[in-house]
Amino acid sequence: MLQRGLLRTPFGLFDDETMGYQEDLKSLFGLHAVTYKYGLDKDTLFDDAIANDRGRVTPDGPDDQQKAFSTKLGKDGPLVFYTDPSCTGRPVKDTFAVAHPELEERIWWKNDFQKFDPAKFEALVARVGEHLNQNNAVLHVQDLYCGSDPEYAVPYRWVGEYASHAMFVHNMFPKGIDGVADEDGKRWTLLNAPSFHADPERDGTLSARGAIMDIKNQICLVFGRADYCGVNKKAMFTVMNWLLPEQGHMSMHCSANVGPRGDAAILFGLSGTGKTTLSADPDRELVGDDETAWTDSGISNLEDGCYAKLVDLNKEAEPVIAAALSMAGTVIENVPCLPGKPMQDTDPQDLDLSDDSITENTRFSYPLSCNPNVAEGARGSHPETIVLLTADAFGVLPPVSILDPKEVMYHFIMGFTAKLAGTEVGVTEPKAAFSSCFGAPFMPHQPSVYARKLAEKMDKHHARCILLNTGWGGGAYGVGKRISIKDTRALLNAALRGDLHQKGAEYDLHPVFNLKMPRSCPEVDSSILNPRNSWADKEAYDTAADKLRDLFRTTFESKGFAALGIEPVM
Repeated sequence: MLQRGLLRTPFGLFDDETMGYQEDLKSLFGLHAVTYKYGLDKDTLFDDAIANDRGRVTPDGPDDQQKAFSTKLGKDGPLVFYTDPSCTGRPVKDTFAVAHPELEERIWWKNDFQKFDPAKFEALVARVGEHLNQNNAVLHVQDLYCGSDPEYAVPYRWVGEYASHAMFVHNMFPKGIDGVADEDGKRWTLLNAPSFHADPERDGTLSARGAIMDIKNQICLVFGRADYCGVNKKAMFTVMNWLLPEQGHMSMHCSANVGPRGDAAILFGLSGTGKTTLSADPDRELVGDDETAWTDSGISNLEDGCYAKLVDLNKEAEPVIAAALSMAGTVIENVPCLPGKPMQDTDPQDLDLSDDSITENTRFSYPLSCNPNVAEGARGSHPETIVLLTADAFGVLPPVSILDPKEVMYHFIMGFTAKLAGTEVGVTEPKAAFSSCFGAPFMPHQPSVYARKLAEKMDKHHARCILLNTGWGGGAYGVGKRISIKDTRALLNAALRGDLHQKGAEYDLHPVFNLKMPRSCPEVDSSILNPRNSWADKEAYDTAADKLRDLFRTTFESKGFAALGIEPVM
Protein backbone atom coordinates (compact mmCIF):
# COMPACT_ATOMS: atom_id res chain seq x y z
CA MET A 1 0.00 0.00 0.00
CA LEU A 2 1.37 3.42 -0.99
CA GLN A 3 1.86 6.17 1.54
CA ARG A 4 -0.28 9.27 1.08
CA GLY A 5 1.24 11.67 -1.43
CA LEU A 6 3.24 8.99 -3.26
CA LEU A 7 2.66 7.89 -6.84
CA ARG A 8 3.96 4.69 -8.40
CA THR A 9 4.94 5.06 -12.07
CA PRO A 10 6.71 2.74 -14.52
CA PHE A 11 9.85 4.79 -13.86
CA GLY A 12 9.89 4.95 -10.07
CA LEU A 13 8.11 6.08 -6.95
CA PHE A 14 7.62 9.83 -6.59
CA ASP A 15 6.03 12.24 -4.14
CA ASP A 16 3.74 15.12 -5.04
CA GLU A 17 6.58 17.66 -4.80
CA THR A 18 8.79 15.67 -7.18
CA MET A 19 6.01 15.30 -9.74
CA GLY A 20 5.79 19.09 -9.94
CA TYR A 21 8.69 19.07 -12.38
CA GLN A 22 6.25 18.27 -15.19
CA GLU A 23 4.38 21.54 -14.69
CA ASP A 24 7.67 23.43 -14.45
CA LEU A 25 8.85 21.99 -17.77
CA LYS A 26 5.52 22.71 -19.41
CA SER A 27 5.83 26.32 -18.28
CA LEU A 28 9.47 26.71 -19.36
CA PHE A 29 9.47 24.83 -22.67
CA GLY A 30 5.84 24.10 -23.54
CA LEU A 31 6.35 20.36 -23.08
CA HIS A 32 3.03 18.53 -22.81
CA ALA A 33 3.13 15.45 -25.08
CA VAL A 34 6.38 13.85 -23.94
CA THR A 35 7.19 10.94 -21.66
CA TYR A 36 9.52 11.51 -18.72
CA LYS A 37 11.95 9.11 -17.11
CA TYR A 38 12.66 10.83 -13.82
CA GLY A 39 15.64 10.18 -11.56
CA LEU A 40 16.64 6.79 -12.98
CA ASP A 41 19.60 5.11 -11.27
CA LYS A 42 22.76 4.43 -13.22
CA ASP A 43 22.11 0.71 -13.71
CA THR A 44 18.80 1.53 -15.38
CA LEU A 45 20.34 4.35 -17.38
CA PHE A 46 23.09 1.97 -18.56
CA ASP A 47 20.52 -0.38 -20.11
CA ASP A 48 18.41 2.47 -21.46
CA ALA A 49 21.40 4.11 -23.17
CA ILE A 50 22.37 0.93 -25.00
CA ALA A 51 18.79 0.18 -26.02
CA ASN A 52 17.63 3.65 -27.01
CA ASP A 53 20.35 6.27 -27.55
CA ARG A 54 20.51 6.73 -31.30
CA GLY A 55 22.18 9.34 -33.50
CA ARG A 56 25.09 9.83 -35.86
CA VAL A 57 28.45 8.38 -34.82
CA THR A 58 30.31 8.21 -38.16
CA PRO A 59 30.84 10.98 -40.72
CA ASP A 60 27.92 11.07 -43.17
CA GLY A 61 26.27 8.25 -41.23
CA PRO A 62 22.53 8.02 -40.54
CA ASP A 63 20.93 9.50 -37.44
CA ASP A 64 19.82 6.13 -36.08
CA GLN A 65 23.20 4.60 -35.25
CA GLN A 66 23.75 3.04 -31.82
CA LYS A 67 25.62 5.52 -29.62
CA ALA A 68 26.22 3.60 -26.37
CA PHE A 69 27.80 0.21 -25.72
CA SER A 70 28.80 -2.03 -22.86
CA THR A 71 32.22 -3.61 -22.45
CA LYS A 72 32.95 -7.18 -21.43
CA LEU A 73 32.30 -6.15 -17.81
CA GLY A 74 28.68 -5.20 -18.50
CA LYS A 75 27.14 -3.06 -15.76
CA ASP A 76 30.17 -3.76 -13.58
CA GLY A 77 32.23 -1.63 -15.93
CA PRO A 78 31.92 1.57 -17.97
CA LEU A 79 29.36 2.66 -20.52
CA VAL A 80 31.08 3.62 -23.79
CA PHE A 81 29.47 6.56 -25.59
CA TYR A 82 30.17 8.02 -29.03
CA THR A 83 29.37 11.63 -29.88
CA ASP A 84 28.49 13.01 -33.27
CA PRO A 85 31.82 13.07 -35.17
CA SER A 86 31.44 16.82 -35.73
CA CYS A 87 31.25 17.47 -31.99
CA THR A 88 34.06 15.70 -30.14
CA GLY A 89 34.74 18.86 -28.13
CA ARG A 90 32.85 21.96 -27.05
CA PRO A 91 31.03 23.71 -29.95
CA VAL A 92 32.64 27.06 -29.15
CA LYS A 93 31.46 28.82 -32.30
CA ASP A 94 27.86 27.91 -31.48
CA THR A 95 27.79 29.03 -27.82
CA PHE A 96 25.66 32.04 -26.89
CA ALA A 97 23.94 33.94 -24.09
CA VAL A 98 20.64 35.76 -24.48
CA ALA A 99 21.34 39.51 -24.67
CA HIS A 100 18.54 40.84 -22.47
CA PRO A 101 18.80 44.67 -22.34
CA GLU A 102 19.17 44.78 -18.54
CA LEU A 103 22.12 42.36 -18.68
CA GLU A 104 23.81 43.21 -21.97
CA GLU A 105 26.31 45.75 -20.62
CA ARG A 106 27.35 43.48 -17.72
CA ILE A 107 28.31 40.42 -19.77
CA TRP A 108 31.77 39.84 -21.25
CA TRP A 109 30.92 39.13 -24.88
CA LYS A 110 33.48 37.31 -27.01
CA ASN A 111 33.76 34.97 -29.98
CA ASP A 112 33.02 31.90 -27.88
CA PHE A 113 30.20 33.57 -25.91
CA GLN A 114 28.16 35.57 -28.39
CA LYS A 115 24.96 37.58 -28.15
CA PHE A 116 21.64 35.93 -28.97
CA ASP A 117 18.54 37.97 -29.68
CA PRO A 118 15.90 37.60 -26.90
CA ALA A 119 12.94 37.41 -29.29
CA LYS A 120 14.70 34.83 -31.45
CA PHE A 121 15.47 32.76 -28.35
CA GLU A 122 11.89 32.84 -27.13
CA ALA A 123 10.71 31.58 -30.52
CA LEU A 124 13.47 28.95 -30.62
CA VAL A 125 12.53 27.57 -27.19
CA ALA A 126 8.92 27.23 -28.32
CA ARG A 127 10.02 25.54 -31.52
CA VAL A 128 12.21 23.00 -29.70
CA GLY A 129 9.36 22.24 -27.30
CA GLU A 130 6.93 21.72 -30.15
CA HIS A 131 9.43 19.47 -31.95
CA LEU A 132 9.67 17.26 -28.88
CA ASN A 133 5.88 17.23 -28.45
CA GLN A 134 5.26 16.27 -32.08
CA ASN A 135 7.74 13.41 -31.81
CA ASN A 136 6.31 12.20 -28.47
CA ALA A 137 9.85 12.39 -27.17
CA VAL A 138 11.08 10.37 -24.22
CA LEU A 139 13.04 12.68 -21.94
CA HIS A 140 15.27 11.84 -19.01
CA VAL A 141 15.16 14.13 -15.98
CA GLN A 142 17.84 14.32 -13.29
CA ASP A 143 17.50 16.70 -10.35
CA LEU A 144 20.98 17.56 -9.13
CA TYR A 145 22.98 20.46 -7.71
CA CYS A 146 25.91 22.53 -8.84
CA GLY A 147 28.08 23.08 -5.78
CA SER A 148 28.83 20.87 -2.77
CA ASP A 149 28.31 23.63 -0.18
CA PRO A 150 24.67 24.57 0.61
CA GLU A 151 25.80 28.16 1.19
CA TYR A 152 25.89 28.69 -2.58
CA ALA A 153 24.73 25.40 -4.20
CA VAL A 154 22.29 25.82 -7.11
CA PRO A 155 19.61 23.22 -7.93
CA TYR A 156 20.27 21.93 -11.46
CA ARG A 157 17.51 20.16 -13.37
CA TRP A 158 18.89 18.36 -16.40
CA VAL A 159 16.43 17.25 -19.08
CA GLY A 160 17.44 15.44 -22.26
CA GLU A 161 16.92 12.75 -24.85
CA TYR A 162 20.00 10.61 -24.17
CA ALA A 163 20.30 8.25 -21.22
CA SER A 164 24.08 8.44 -21.70
CA HIS A 165 23.95 12.15 -20.91
CA ALA A 166 21.72 11.49 -17.90
CA MET A 167 24.30 9.01 -16.64
CA PHE A 168 27.05 11.55 -17.27
CA VAL A 169 25.39 14.31 -15.25
CA HIS A 170 24.56 11.80 -12.51
CA ASN A 171 28.32 11.21 -12.29
CA MET A 172 29.35 14.81 -12.52
CA PHE A 173 27.02 16.72 -10.19
CA PRO A 174 26.20 16.49 -6.46
CA LYS A 175 23.00 14.88 -5.30
CA GLY A 176 20.95 15.50 -2.17
CA ILE A 177 22.58 18.67 -0.84
CA ASP A 178 20.73 19.54 2.38
CA GLY A 179 20.19 23.07 3.58
CA VAL A 180 19.80 24.89 0.24
CA ALA A 181 17.32 27.72 0.74
CA ASP A 182 14.67 28.63 -1.87
CA GLU A 183 15.41 25.74 -4.21
CA ASP A 184 12.62 26.58 -6.66
CA GLY A 185 13.77 30.18 -6.92
CA LYS A 186 17.42 29.23 -7.47
CA ARG A 187 16.89 26.31 -9.87
CA TRP A 188 18.47 26.29 -13.31
CA THR A 189 17.12 23.96 -16.01
CA LEU A 190 19.02 22.65 -19.04
CA LEU A 191 17.12 21.06 -21.94
CA ASN A 192 19.28 18.94 -24.25
CA ALA A 193 17.56 18.04 -27.54
CA PRO A 194 20.02 16.60 -30.07
CA SER A 195 17.19 15.57 -32.40
CA PHE A 196 16.26 19.21 -33.06
CA HIS A 197 18.28 20.82 -35.85
CA ALA A 198 17.97 24.58 -36.13
CA ASP A 199 17.46 26.58 -39.30
CA PRO A 200 20.03 29.42 -39.00
CA GLU A 201 18.08 31.83 -41.20
CA ARG A 202 14.88 31.27 -39.24
CA ASP A 203 16.26 30.71 -35.74
CA GLY A 204 19.13 33.21 -35.59
CA THR A 205 21.82 30.59 -35.02
CA LEU A 206 25.10 30.22 -36.88
CA SER A 207 24.52 26.56 -37.68
CA ALA A 208 22.03 23.78 -37.00
CA ARG A 209 23.33 23.32 -33.45
CA GLY A 210 23.73 25.53 -30.43
CA ALA A 211 24.28 25.90 -26.70
CA ILE A 212 22.49 28.97 -25.34
CA MET A 213 22.38 30.34 -21.78
CA ASP A 214 19.51 32.56 -20.60
CA ILE A 215 20.59 34.24 -17.35
CA LYS A 216 17.31 36.09 -16.84
CA ASN A 217 15.10 33.00 -17.07
CA GLN A 218 17.63 30.53 -15.59
CA ILE A 219 17.57 28.06 -18.48
CA CYS A 220 20.08 26.59 -20.91
CA LEU A 221 19.16 25.12 -24.27
CA VAL A 222 21.38 22.64 -26.14
CA PHE A 223 20.29 21.26 -29.51
CA GLY A 224 21.49 19.67 -32.74
CA ARG A 225 24.82 17.93 -33.22
CA ALA A 226 26.19 19.15 -29.89
CA ASP A 227 26.18 15.89 -27.94
CA TYR A 228 29.71 16.05 -26.49
CA CYS A 229 29.11 15.17 -22.86
CA GLY A 230 31.16 18.10 -21.62
CA VAL A 231 28.55 20.58 -22.88
CA ASN A 232 26.26 19.51 -20.03
CA LYS A 233 28.86 20.40 -17.42
CA LYS A 234 30.46 23.49 -18.94
CA ALA A 235 27.08 25.16 -19.42
CA MET A 236 26.50 24.99 -15.68
CA PHE A 237 30.08 26.02 -14.93
CA THR A 238 29.41 29.19 -16.90
CA VAL A 239 26.25 29.70 -14.86
CA MET A 240 28.21 29.39 -11.61
CA ASN A 241 30.87 31.77 -12.87
CA TRP A 242 28.08 34.32 -13.22
CA LEU A 243 26.38 33.62 -9.90
CA LEU A 244 29.24 33.19 -7.43
CA PRO A 245 30.94 36.58 -7.92
CA GLU A 246 27.49 38.14 -7.51
CA GLN A 247 27.47 36.55 -4.02
CA GLY A 248 30.99 37.71 -3.18
CA HIS A 249 32.63 34.33 -3.81
CA MET A 250 35.41 33.23 -6.18
CA SER A 251 34.62 30.71 -8.91
CA MET A 252 37.61 29.04 -10.53
CA HIS A 253 38.56 26.79 -13.44
CA CYS A 254 40.89 24.74 -11.30
CA SER A 255 41.41 21.44 -9.55
CA ALA A 256 41.98 21.25 -5.81
CA ASN A 257 43.25 18.85 -3.18
CA VAL A 258 44.31 18.74 0.46
CA GLY A 259 47.53 17.36 1.97
CA PRO A 260 48.14 15.46 5.21
CA ARG A 261 48.60 18.71 7.15
CA GLY A 262 45.26 20.01 5.93
CA ASP A 263 47.22 22.13 3.45
CA ALA A 264 44.95 22.87 0.51
CA ALA A 265 46.12 23.66 -3.01
CA ILE A 266 44.38 24.82 -6.17
CA LEU A 267 45.62 24.26 -9.72
CA PHE A 268 44.37 26.62 -12.43
CA GLY A 269 44.56 25.53 -16.03
CA LEU A 270 42.77 25.05 -19.33
CA SER A 271 41.69 21.64 -20.60
CA GLY A 272 44.67 19.41 -21.32
CA THR A 273 47.16 21.20 -19.05
CA GLY A 274 46.98 18.63 -16.25
CA LYS A 275 44.30 19.80 -13.81
CA THR A 276 42.68 16.36 -13.59
CA THR A 277 45.88 14.34 -13.81
CA LEU A 278 47.80 16.32 -11.19
CA SER A 279 44.92 16.56 -8.74
CA ALA A 280 44.56 12.74 -8.67
CA ASP A 281 47.34 12.21 -6.13
CA PRO A 282 47.23 9.13 -3.86
CA ASP A 283 49.00 11.08 -1.11
CA ARG A 284 46.50 13.93 -1.04
CA GLU A 285 42.73 14.10 -0.59
CA LEU A 286 40.91 15.24 -3.71
CA VAL A 287 38.48 18.14 -3.56
CA GLY A 288 37.83 18.27 -7.30
CA ASP A 289 39.49 18.16 -10.70
CA ASP A 290 38.08 21.06 -12.68
CA GLU A 291 35.59 23.48 -11.09
CA THR A 292 36.04 24.95 -7.62
CA ALA A 293 34.55 27.66 -5.42
CA TRP A 294 36.52 29.71 -2.86
CA THR A 295 34.26 31.23 -0.22
CA ASP A 296 34.82 32.63 3.25
CA SER A 297 34.68 29.02 4.51
CA GLY A 298 37.44 27.71 2.22
CA ILE A 299 37.33 25.78 -1.04
CA SER A 300 34.69 23.33 -2.28
CA ASN A 301 33.90 21.37 -5.42
CA LEU A 302 31.18 22.53 -7.78
CA GLU A 303 30.88 18.94 -9.03
CA ASP A 304 30.74 15.35 -7.84
CA GLY A 305 32.79 13.72 -10.59
CA CYS A 306 35.90 13.94 -12.75
CA TYR A 307 36.20 14.30 -16.52
CA ALA A 308 39.68 13.15 -17.51
CA LYS A 309 41.39 13.10 -20.89
CA LEU A 310 42.26 9.52 -21.85
CA VAL A 311 44.50 9.88 -24.87
CA ASP A 312 47.93 8.34 -24.17
CA LEU A 313 47.07 7.81 -20.50
CA ASN A 314 50.06 6.41 -18.59
CA LYS A 315 48.40 3.91 -16.29
CA GLU A 316 51.43 3.53 -14.05
CA ALA A 317 51.66 7.29 -13.55
CA GLU A 318 47.88 7.68 -13.17
CA PRO A 319 46.72 4.64 -11.15
CA VAL A 320 43.52 6.28 -9.89
CA ILE A 321 42.21 7.01 -13.37
CA ALA A 322 43.42 3.63 -14.66
CA ALA A 323 41.60 1.72 -11.92
CA ALA A 324 38.39 3.67 -12.49
CA LEU A 325 38.28 2.42 -16.10
CA SER A 326 37.03 -0.91 -14.76
CA MET A 327 34.50 0.53 -12.31
CA ALA A 328 30.72 0.52 -12.60
CA GLY A 329 28.85 3.71 -13.36
CA THR A 330 31.62 5.37 -15.37
CA VAL A 331 31.40 6.72 -18.93
CA ILE A 332 34.11 6.41 -21.59
CA GLU A 333 33.72 8.85 -24.49
CA ASN A 334 34.95 8.35 -28.07
CA VAL A 335 37.59 5.64 -27.47
CA PRO A 336 37.50 3.38 -30.55
CA CYS A 337 36.89 -0.36 -30.53
CA LEU A 338 39.87 -2.64 -30.95
CA PRO A 339 40.27 -3.76 -34.57
CA GLY A 340 38.04 -6.73 -35.30
CA LYS A 341 36.69 -6.95 -31.74
CA PRO A 342 33.25 -5.75 -30.62
CA MET A 343 33.20 -3.42 -27.64
CA GLN A 344 30.98 -5.81 -25.70
CA ASP A 345 33.75 -8.45 -25.87
CA THR A 346 36.49 -6.05 -24.78
CA ASP A 347 37.91 -5.57 -21.31
CA PRO A 348 38.19 -1.79 -20.78
CA GLN A 349 41.77 -2.24 -19.58
CA ASP A 350 42.62 -3.59 -23.05
CA LEU A 351 41.39 -0.53 -24.93
CA ASP A 352 44.04 1.29 -26.95
CA LEU A 353 44.08 4.67 -25.28
CA SER A 354 46.62 5.94 -27.81
CA ASP A 355 44.06 5.51 -30.61
CA ASP A 356 43.04 9.04 -31.56
CA SER A 357 41.36 8.08 -34.83
CA ILE A 358 38.04 9.53 -33.64
CA THR A 359 39.51 12.44 -31.67
CA GLU A 360 42.49 13.32 -29.50
CA ASN A 361 39.92 14.51 -26.97
CA THR A 362 38.87 11.07 -25.74
CA ARG A 363 37.31 11.47 -22.31
CA PHE A 364 36.37 9.57 -19.18
CA SER A 365 33.70 10.55 -16.66
CA TYR A 366 33.85 8.91 -13.25
CA PRO A 367 32.35 9.72 -9.86
CA LEU A 368 34.51 11.50 -7.32
CA SER A 369 34.10 8.43 -5.12
CA CYS A 370 36.23 6.37 -7.55
CA ASN A 371 39.17 8.23 -6.08
CA PRO A 372 40.36 6.49 -2.90
CA ASN A 373 41.20 9.79 -1.18
CA VAL A 374 38.33 12.25 -1.34
CA ALA A 375 38.20 15.14 1.11
CA GLU A 376 35.18 15.01 3.39
CA GLY A 377 32.31 16.83 1.74
CA ALA A 378 34.59 17.64 -1.23
CA ARG A 379 35.80 20.67 0.70
CA GLY A 380 39.06 22.05 2.05
CA SER A 381 40.57 24.93 3.96
CA HIS A 382 41.86 28.12 2.40
CA PRO A 383 44.68 27.17 -0.01
CA GLU A 384 48.33 27.57 0.93
CA THR A 385 49.58 26.96 -2.62
CA ILE A 386 48.21 28.24 -5.89
CA VAL A 387 49.44 26.71 -9.14
CA LEU A 388 48.99 28.32 -12.55
CA LEU A 389 49.30 25.55 -15.14
CA THR A 390 50.39 26.17 -18.70
CA ALA A 391 51.35 23.87 -21.56
CA ASP A 392 53.92 25.84 -23.55
CA ALA A 393 54.02 24.54 -27.12
CA PHE A 394 56.96 26.84 -27.91
CA GLY A 395 59.15 24.97 -25.41
CA VAL A 396 60.67 28.14 -23.97
CA LEU A 397 59.03 28.71 -20.56
CA PRO A 398 60.73 27.24 -17.47
CA PRO A 399 59.24 24.04 -16.04
CA VAL A 400 58.52 25.97 -12.84
CA SER A 401 58.67 29.64 -11.86
CA ILE A 402 58.11 31.44 -8.55
CA LEU A 403 55.57 34.25 -8.82
CA ASP A 404 55.17 37.33 -6.64
CA PRO A 405 51.69 38.92 -6.24
CA LYS A 406 52.09 41.28 -9.20
CA GLU A 407 53.21 38.40 -11.43
CA VAL A 408 50.32 36.23 -10.25
CA MET A 409 47.81 38.80 -11.40
CA TYR A 410 49.56 39.25 -14.73
CA HIS A 411 49.78 35.54 -15.55
CA PHE A 412 46.28 34.83 -14.22
CA ILE A 413 44.65 37.42 -16.44
CA MET A 414 46.84 36.49 -19.44
CA GLY A 415 46.07 32.77 -19.07
CA PHE A 416 48.67 31.57 -21.56
CA THR A 417 48.76 27.98 -22.74
CA ALA A 418 48.58 25.98 -25.95
CA LYS A 419 45.16 24.90 -27.10
CA LEU A 420 45.73 21.18 -27.15
CA ALA A 421 44.30 19.12 -29.96
CA GLY A 422 40.73 17.95 -29.54
CA THR A 423 39.50 20.03 -26.61
CA GLU A 424 37.59 22.30 -29.01
CA VAL A 425 36.00 21.62 -32.39
CA GLY A 426 38.45 22.54 -35.16
CA VAL A 427 41.63 22.34 -33.09
CA THR A 428 43.81 19.51 -34.45
CA GLU A 429 47.29 20.63 -33.34
CA PRO A 430 48.54 22.82 -30.49
CA LYS A 431 48.64 26.56 -30.98
CA ALA A 432 49.41 29.45 -28.68
CA ALA A 433 46.39 30.83 -26.85
CA PHE A 434 45.64 33.38 -24.17
CA SER A 435 42.54 32.72 -22.08
CA SER A 436 41.93 35.08 -19.18
CA CYS A 437 41.49 33.41 -15.79
CA PHE A 438 42.54 30.14 -17.47
CA GLY A 439 38.97 29.73 -18.66
CA ALA A 440 37.76 32.79 -20.58
CA PRO A 441 35.02 30.94 -22.52
CA PHE A 442 33.32 30.08 -19.22
CA MET A 443 33.68 33.54 -17.60
CA PRO A 444 30.61 35.69 -18.32
CA HIS A 445 31.82 38.60 -16.15
CA GLN A 446 34.71 40.84 -17.20
CA PRO A 447 38.05 39.18 -16.27
CA SER A 448 38.89 41.94 -13.80
CA VAL A 449 36.02 40.71 -11.59
CA TYR A 450 37.76 37.36 -11.07
CA ALA A 451 41.27 38.86 -10.91
CA ARG A 452 40.32 41.24 -8.11
CA LYS A 453 38.68 38.48 -6.10
CA LEU A 454 41.71 36.20 -6.46
CA ALA A 455 44.08 38.97 -5.38
CA GLU A 456 41.91 39.72 -2.37
CA LYS A 457 41.80 36.10 -1.22
CA MET A 458 45.50 35.42 -1.81
CA ASP A 459 46.47 38.43 0.24
CA LYS A 460 44.06 37.63 3.05
CA HIS A 461 45.20 33.99 3.36
CA HIS A 462 48.91 34.46 2.55
CA ALA A 463 48.94 31.98 -0.33
CA ARG A 464 52.13 31.30 -2.34
CA CYS A 465 52.08 30.75 -6.10
CA ILE A 466 54.03 29.03 -8.89
CA LEU A 467 53.72 28.91 -12.67
CA LEU A 468 54.00 25.21 -13.63
CA ASN A 469 54.71 24.37 -17.27
CA THR A 470 53.44 20.94 -18.35
CA GLY A 471 54.36 21.59 -21.99
CA TRP A 472 57.54 21.01 -23.98
CA GLY A 473 61.27 21.29 -23.37
CA GLY A 474 64.33 20.98 -25.61
CA GLY A 475 62.43 22.45 -28.54
CA ALA A 476 58.97 23.41 -29.68
CA TYR A 477 56.10 20.95 -30.21
CA GLY A 478 57.16 18.48 -32.90
CA VAL A 479 60.87 18.85 -32.06
CA GLY A 480 61.20 18.81 -28.28
CA LYS A 481 59.69 16.43 -25.77
CA ARG A 482 56.79 16.87 -23.37
CA ILE A 483 58.04 17.49 -19.83
CA SER A 484 57.64 14.15 -18.08
CA ILE A 485 54.83 13.60 -15.62
CA LYS A 486 57.47 12.36 -13.18
CA ASP A 487 59.33 15.68 -13.27
CA THR A 488 56.10 17.69 -13.20
CA ARG A 489 54.89 15.83 -10.10
CA ALA A 490 58.25 16.29 -8.36
CA LEU A 491 58.15 20.04 -9.05
CA LEU A 492 54.57 20.25 -7.84
CA ASN A 493 55.29 18.26 -4.68
CA ALA A 494 58.22 20.53 -3.87
CA ALA A 495 55.97 23.56 -4.24
CA LEU A 496 53.30 22.00 -2.02
CA ARG A 497 55.87 21.35 0.69
CA GLY A 498 57.09 24.93 0.44
CA ASP A 499 60.57 23.85 -0.68
CA LEU A 500 60.67 26.28 -3.59
CA HIS A 501 59.80 29.25 -1.38
CA GLN A 502 61.89 28.40 1.65
CA LYS A 503 64.46 30.80 3.06
CA GLY A 504 67.85 30.35 1.42
CA ALA A 505 66.49 28.91 -1.84
CA GLU A 506 68.52 30.07 -4.85
CA TYR A 507 67.06 31.33 -8.10
CA ASP A 508 68.03 32.53 -11.55
CA LEU A 509 66.09 35.30 -13.30
CA HIS A 510 65.04 34.52 -16.84
CA PRO A 511 66.43 37.34 -19.01
CA VAL A 512 63.45 37.40 -21.40
CA PHE A 513 60.41 36.56 -19.25
CA ASN A 514 61.65 38.00 -15.93
CA LEU A 515 60.60 34.75 -14.26
CA LYS A 516 62.33 33.53 -11.11
CA MET A 517 63.59 29.97 -11.73
CA PRO A 518 64.76 27.74 -8.84
CA ARG A 519 68.28 26.41 -9.34
CA SER A 520 67.45 23.03 -7.82
CA CYS A 521 64.51 20.87 -6.85
CA PRO A 522 64.46 17.47 -5.12
CA GLU A 523 64.14 14.51 -7.54
CA VAL A 524 64.54 16.73 -10.62
CA ASP A 525 67.61 17.06 -12.86
CA SER A 526 68.62 20.69 -12.30
CA SER A 527 69.71 21.03 -15.93
CA ILE A 528 66.06 21.22 -17.10
CA LEU A 529 65.09 24.05 -14.73
CA ASN A 530 66.51 26.68 -17.08
CA PRO A 531 64.79 25.85 -20.41
CA ARG A 532 67.60 27.29 -22.54
CA ASN A 533 69.89 24.52 -21.31
CA SER A 534 67.63 21.88 -22.92
CA TRP A 535 67.91 23.33 -26.43
CA ALA A 536 70.78 22.18 -28.63
CA ASP A 537 70.44 25.37 -30.70
CA LYS A 538 70.72 28.25 -28.21
CA GLU A 539 70.18 30.89 -30.88
CA ALA A 540 66.95 29.20 -31.92
CA TYR A 541 65.85 29.19 -28.29
CA ASP A 542 66.51 32.92 -27.94
CA THR A 543 64.51 33.64 -31.07
CA ALA A 544 61.58 31.52 -29.89
CA ALA A 545 61.65 33.08 -26.40
CA ASP A 546 61.61 36.60 -27.87
CA LYS A 547 58.69 35.60 -30.09
CA LEU A 548 56.63 34.37 -27.15
CA ARG A 549 57.46 37.42 -25.05
CA ASP A 550 56.29 39.64 -27.92
CA LEU A 551 53.05 37.64 -28.09
CA PHE A 552 52.51 38.32 -24.38
CA ARG A 553 53.14 42.04 -24.86
CA THR A 554 50.90 42.34 -27.92
CA THR A 555 48.06 40.45 -26.27
CA PHE A 556 48.32 42.46 -23.04
CA GLU A 557 48.08 45.70 -24.99
CA SER A 558 45.34 44.61 -27.40
CA LYS A 559 43.06 43.40 -24.59
CA GLY A 560 43.46 46.57 -22.59
CA PHE A 561 44.50 44.84 -19.39
CA ALA A 562 46.41 47.89 -18.13
CA ALA A 563 43.08 49.71 -17.85
CA LEU A 564 41.96 46.96 -15.45
CA GLY A 565 44.82 47.80 -13.09
CA ILE A 566 47.10 44.92 -14.12
CA GLU A 567 50.80 45.78 -14.33
CA PRO A 568 52.93 44.26 -17.13
CA VAL A 569 55.85 42.14 -15.90
CA MET A 570 57.68 41.43 -19.15
